[in-house]
Amino acid sequence: MKVALGQFAVAPEWQDNLESCRALITRARSEHADLLVLPEGILARNVSDPGILERTAQPLDGPFITELLPHTHGLTVAGCVMVPNADGRLFNTLVVLQDGVLTTAYNKLHLYDAFDKRESDKITPGQDLPPIIRVRDMKVGLMTCYDIRFPEVARHLAFSGADVLAIPAAWLRGPNKERHWEILNVARALENTCYVVAVGECGPSNIGASMVVDPLGIITTALGESPGLGFATLERSRIEHARSVLPVLNNCRFTPPTLK
Repeated sequence: MKVALGQFAVAPEWQDNLESCRALITRARSEHADLLVLPEGILARNVSDPGILERTAQPLDGPFITELLPHTHGLTVAGCVMVPNADGRLFNTLVVLQDGVLTTAYNKLHLYDAFDKRESDKITPGQDLPPIIRVRDMKVGLMTCYDIRFPEVARHLAFSGADVLAIPAAWLRGPNKERHWEILNVARALENTCYVVAVGECGPSNIGASMVVDPLGIITTALGESPGLGFATLERSRIEHARSVLPVLNNCRFTPPTLK
C-alpha cells in the first residue's frame, strides 16, 4: 500500500484550505497513492483569533467535505475537521473519504488538556474507541493527535487487527515537544509491530514533522517543518517479519482495553 503524507499550514479561511487539500489529493493521485493522510484541524486555524474554531466549524454535510468528496475517487483521504454538536460545542472529528463517499467519522477521544492548554473548553470528547478502515489489503486504525499518548488505544487497535495506525495531528511547539512526538510515534509502532503514518500541521504554532515508522520502529519517511508531500510504501511482508521476530501481540498477557 502506498501512502502519502500531506503536511501543510492551515489558513484562516476554509476555502483556502479546501484548495490546499485538493492540490494534495491531485498530487497523491498522480503518484498512485492509496491513502492520503492530512493533518488535524484542516478547516481553519489562526493563532491570533481565539474564536475561529466556533466560527468556522461545519457539519459533515457542509461545503468543505461536500466539495472535497468528488476528488477522492480512487483514493482514501483521512484528516480532521471541527464539527458543531447538539450541545452548542464542537467535536474534533477525524473523517475518512473513500471513492467519493464519507465512510467514517471518529470524534477525538482524548482532548489536549495539558501543557497549559485546554481543548475541552471548546470540544466535547468522543465516547467510542476509534475505528479501523480497510485500504487495499491492509487494516488502518485511526487515532487523533493527543490519542497517541495513550498506548492502550493503539494496543486496542492492534488487537483488533490494525496493520497501520494513521494519526492526523496538530502537535504544538514547545520544549522537547518534537522529541515527544518522535518517541511516541516510534513507540506505538514498535510495541504493536505495525506501521505508523503520522501527519502534523506545520503552521506557526505546530511542528509539522510528519513521519512514517515501520513495525520495528524505524523512521522510513520524515518531513521537516515546511509544507510538503511525502510518500512511503507499506509492505505486508515487513509486518509479518516484525511479528515473527518480535511477537509482542501474541506474548501479551492483558486483554484489550475498553472504555469505562
